[in-house]
Amino acid sequence: MSRPVMIGLRSLCFNVLYFVNLTVLMIVGLPSTLMGRHAVFFMARTWASSSLWLLDKVCGLKLEFRGVENIPQGGYIVAAKHQSSLETFSLVLKTPDFAIILKKQLLFLPIFGLYLAASGQIAIDRSRGRNALAQIIDKAGAVLRSGRQVYIYPEGTRRPPGAEPQYKPGVAFLYAAAQSPCLPVAVNTGMFWGRNGFLRRPGTAVIEFLPAIPPGLPRDVFFARLKSDIETASARLMEEAKAGFRREAGGGSRPAPAPLDPPRAAP
Repeated sequence: MSRPVMIGLRSLCFNVLYFVNLTVLMIVGLPSTLMGRHAVFFMARTWASSSLWLLDKVCGLKLEFRGVENIPQGGYIVAAKHQSSLETFSLVLKTPDFAIILKKQLLFLPIFGLYLAASGQIAIDRSRGRNALAQIIDKAGAVLRSGRQVYIYPEGTRRPPGAEPQYKPGVAFLYAAAQSPCLPVAVNTGMFWGRNGFLRRPGTAVIEFLPAIPPGLPRDVFFARLKSDIETASARLMEEAKAGFRREAGGGSRPAPAPLDPPRAAP
């Protein structure tokens, strides 16, 4: 059986098991929604750990966390590059008391929305335009002041590997208003787990925590540094993934397989 066919079959198997696992855990864990957010976090970490185990055993795709020593204590902003669903559930393993900035519509998902509400996540109504930014600053600021961590994806959505960066200023406004440190996170996850497809390519995906940016920088200086730090490190990680693909293909002279999501020109 050819390698592409094998990857496809294993990906299909994983995707079925992934959603079965999620469904079972959501049903079994329903009592946790009445026991406070830390009980819900336990279920979230159980889901993340079991999903990563399935990903390794079924697809041969491992996840490596780097730079864990850079993670601060207390309240801080986690600003992550977003290429894949992989970092969405994996990052919860590295923060003790987190809140994710997400769109309000997710609260209405059956059962899953109940977990989001019970765990104190930050739901934003994006249709409110400028008022949405005020919501982020108000709600996320309160979370940070309480010593919790806030996750934000500075580009607002998943972007395919190699696509032109589209950072939005919301993270800079939050950083300036909250006066909290910001932990940049670089990834190459989109090289292995595509944004819109079902293929899960074997190898080792990397999520890297970069040195935290201290509070107090001018907003424009912070914004430029955050973008530079994340994009430089993510480009390095993607080149590392490509080198691994070339080795698997049998030689450094062969071209690396294309990313699962081809880059698209910015609109």
